[in-house]
Amino acid sequence: MDFSLTQEQKQFAESVRRWVEKDYTFEHRKKIVESEAGVSDAAWAALAELGATALPIPEDQGGFSGSAIDMMVVMQELGRGIVIEPYFATVLGAEFLKKAGGHDSVLEQVAGGEVKLATALTEKQSRHDTFDVAATATKNSDGYVLNGTKTVVLHGAQADKLIVSARSSGAQRDTAGISLFLIDADTAGLTRRDYRTIDCQHAADISLNNVQVPASALIGAAGAGWEIIDAASDYGVTLLCAEAVGLMEAITGATLEYLKTRQQFGVPIGKFQVLQHRMAEMFMEMEQARSMATLAAVKVSSTDAEERRRTVSAAKARVGQAAKYVGQQAVQLHGGMGVTNELPAAHMFKRLTMIEVTLGDTDHHLARFIAQPGFKQAA
Repeated sequence: MDFSLTQEQKQFAESVRRWVEKDYTFEHRKKIVESEAGVSDAAWAALAELGATALPIPEDQGGFSGSAIDMMVVMQELGRGIVIEPYFATVLGAEFLKKAGGHDSVLEQVAGGEVKLATALTEKQSRHDTFDVAATATKNSDGYVLNGTKTVVLHGAQADKLIVSARSSGAQRDTAGISLFLIDADTAGLTRRDYRTIDCQHAADISLNNVQVPASALIGAAGAGWEIIDAASDYGVTLLCAEAVGLMEAITGATLEYLKTRQQFGVPIGKFQVLQHRMAEMFMEMEQARSMATLAAVKVSSTDAEERRRTVSAAKARVGQAAKYVGQQAVQLHGGMGVTNELPAAHMFKRLTMIEVTLGDTDHHLARFIAQPGFKQAA
């Protein structure tokens, strides 16, 4: 199988990289982080102008029908630039709408950069089990009434619309009985508590207090949201793996540059063989992660759900292991400076750490991989 990127994919990646290098430098990013909003309207408009917001949207809704491989090259570049805009949250939300069908007008707005989305799936007791849903959706003559609290919703306070999971039937940890709803962020009874995460991005806790939504807010069929959650989350994991590869490329490059310039005993410390071995090991970890991230991007659209789950979980586990190793080694090789906010490497390591725990950490995905049919325990 040929894993070479097409000319169009290379050109798109180069366009995003040029934008990052010119208009989203580390100093520019610091100003955005320190701003009251924590994100940049100008940066979002630039992403829309580049076509990044339209890339994963179907052509019928004004997009480019980009594949997971197309998205992989974009996420790698955004990872390399440590971009903190709500791009991942929005395209993940769009994937939910694509898989369910309907809500075409919202997808058109996403393609044009007019609407930002966020997915409110987790609760304080659920950890990585997105089927553990205590929030309720009660049907009435006007649609549904939602009650409950969703936690750590990535860019939940920056979103214009939220995709919320709520239980319309069944027990709290049943996969059956979960419904999905598309809710305007300013709907009465919905409140958001915004906070900054360790990687300088934002998350929010969403409280739903007798939130009345029309029947048209339902995404897919009532009580049948789990299959959408499972498949769309795997798509999100694939994007995170690609972003992590871009981050590892950047942090490895920054570390190599530091070893070439930092001197000890009158010579660059990169001359010391033991540090050269460390860099070689970081490179190997990064390349293994790249291979698994690419495989996940190829298989995430598979019609075989078991194959998709198996491949995506294997990729997330391997990328998580590599991200931890590469990040920790980069900090060690930078010395005490490796954990200071003045260096991009520190921010890259923090983002890698957050990716590792988003949509399931390494342990969660190892367990999921083992649970798939066909896995054989070694004797």
